Order: sequence, then structure tokens, then C-alpha cells
Amino acid sequence: MTPNGYFHWNELYTRDAETAKSFYAGCMGWTYDEMRQDDGGTYWICKAGDAPVAGIFTMTEAHFDGVPEHWMPYVASDDVDAAIAKARSAGATIIREPFDVPGVGRICILQEPGGATLGWMTPAS
Repeated sequence: MTPNGYFHWNELYTRDAETAKSFYAGCMGWTYDEMRQDDGGTYWICKAGDAPVAGIFTMTEAHFDGVPEHWMPYVASDDVDAAIAKARSAGATIIREPFDVPGVGRICILQEPGGATLGWMTPAS
């Protein structure tokens, strides 16, 4: 398990997963495992050798209109709910309240006071 406060995961948010996959396969040697989502979309697990190193998420929903392609880091938290309460008090804007992803963990998305956006998560054991 990733210790509290360490970066745990990264996701590439893109509109063209195939181009991104080709780029990282050619430059980094990544391979990919397909993971079907409940909405019918595909999430790609990026692997270096046998180790999962990142994910690729395709931005298709309307709320992503105008959002540029970007990497989203996730920091591990022993208790994401308690951490979000502290973040609110410290001036963070909560973009997405904590939610559970079965087999992955409990996640929230926030913008810290300086404007950077990131996810915090309590990884599933």
C-alpha cells in the first residue's frame, strides 16, 4: 500500500486514447490492459513490463468541453474523508466529493488554494 502523502497513481485525460497509447508505447515501451467502464467506455491501464504505472481516461462527457488534455496525479491518504475536511478548512475547493471505486479505493478531486487540481485517494487494500 502506498504510504500517506505519497503519489499513488497518475491518469492521462485525453480525447484520443489511441494516439496517446501509440505515443507512450513508442517512447516508454508501455503496454495496455483494457478495463471496461460501467458507462460503456474503456479505461486503459498502462504497464511498464508487468507493473501498472498509470491510466488513460478518454474525456467524452460535456463537462470536459474546453478542458485541455492533462495528467491527473493522485496522492494516497489514510483517510480521504478526514483529509478533505482539513483541505476545506485550509481553503481548497472540492471539485468532486469523495466517491468509491470498487477495487480501487475512495477518491476525491480538489483544487488546492494555489489553483492546482489533483486527486486524493484512500487506496483499496
